[in-house]
Amino acid sequence: MSPSPLTPGVTAARLAPDEYAENFTDLHAPLDPHEAVVAADRCYFCHDAPCMTACPTSIDIPLFIRQIATGTPEAAAETILDQNILGGMCARVCPTETLCEEVCVREVAEGKPVEIGRLQRYATDTVMARNIHPFTRAEATGRRVAVVGAGPAGLACAHRLALYGHEVTLYDARPKPGGLNEYGIAAYKSTDNFAAREVDWLLQIGGITLETGQRLGDGLSLDSLRDSFDAVFLGIGLGGVNALGLEGEDRDGLRDAVDFIAELRQSSDLTGLPIGRDVVVIGGGMTAVDAAVQAKLLGALNVTLVYRRGRDRMNASRYEQDLAASKGVRIVTNAQPVAIHGNGAVREIEFAYTDDALTPTGDTLRLPADQVFKAIGQTLTGDGLPALESRKIAVTGPGRTSVKGVWAGGDCASGGDDLTVTAVAEGRDAAEDIHAALTGAKEA
Repeated sequence: MSPSPLTPGVTAARLAPDEYAENFTDLHAPLDPHEAVVAADRCYFCHDAPCMTACPTSIDIPLFIRQIATGTPEAAAETILDQNILGGMCARVCPTETLCEEVCVREVAEGKPVEIGRLQRYATDTVMARNIHPFTRAEATGRRVAVVGAGPAGLACAHRLALYGHEVTLYDARPKPGGLNEYGIAAYKSTDNFAAREVDWLLQIGGITLETGQRLGDGLSLDSLRDSFDAVFLGIGLGGVNALGLEGEDRDGLRDAVDFIAELRQSSDLTGLPIGRDVVVIGGGMTAVDAAVQAKLLGALNVTLVYRRGRDRMNASRYEQDLAASKGVRIVTNAQPVAIHGNGAVREIEFAYTDDALTPTGDTLRLPADQVFKAIGQTLTGDGLPALESRKIAVTGPGRTSVKGVWAGGDCASGGDDLTVTAVAEGRDAAEDIHAALTGAKEA
């Protein structure tokens, strides 16, 4: 008898192949040209547009929407990509409901914003589909820059530096570039191998040499990079994962949510990916929601997301919380794990209910679980790094670190929030500062 959602334990092929295909289709269907023009016509093209202020990359949103409305999506894409070279992925994964669309005048007045994210995707997808790269590299400067980490921050930094004519060597520890865009985003948000296609498109600028399988602290040192290059940018992300600190955390069936998502994203056959019948996800951020929803889409019967604080304190937006609930994920708040039960493999996980100050109330909850995913935050790893602040690389201004000639940005750097669009902005701004330093416009 083949497995089903009712089958106990951790097993693969709980669903029929066509169910996997249906479950992991594009979360938001792309706009066609007519739909895009209709959506663009709703924009008031505000002179002092609050959506621009809310965008971490400061895209001229009214301008690109007007360009779509007038039938020039290629021009709209250039407006977007000039500020955010990863505008295609950001259109898919940005929490627009808490950024640009939340402050849209239409949202404030009518409760229905202009669909800025979908319009941005329409424009950038149009350019990529036509294999157009709207930027031309400047004459070579002879300067060489090392960018460590090929995630959103590193890619944005590398592209801007290459655009200015510098030679960039882009290092990444994994076999493929893209960082969280490739390994850490839910599969239904980035379909058809989009993350890899976007990187290939970005590299068309020229002047960027990609070196994979290169990890800082393992054959690649900051000192050697400083000796070999005129500047260094660190966009290494957060490689470690926080532990629950409970006895039995090494039991079978308990793993990091980021590893689960990466495995799913790199799988060529989802029918072969094992999932539990009773799945518990611990955490309240985007990684937790992505893991919980995808567990359900893989055929888990019961999926419960448990967070130690209230729903209003979850890092995942209300839209993402509602998405999880719509897929059948149960959300339990004000409960923190206190014990893992099982003999060799996890069988139950126990939680203590807490108040808003995280003080136990005396009540407990035990959930059956043959698979538990931890999504309780990631930590910076690496030796010989610049000075730290709050367990991240301390930066001032546009990413300058305590080490001369070394910049940092993205999740590994202090300040900002852990969003793809913020990482892009930080990589771009660091590249501008590096360029100024290399050309003498600023002191390095």
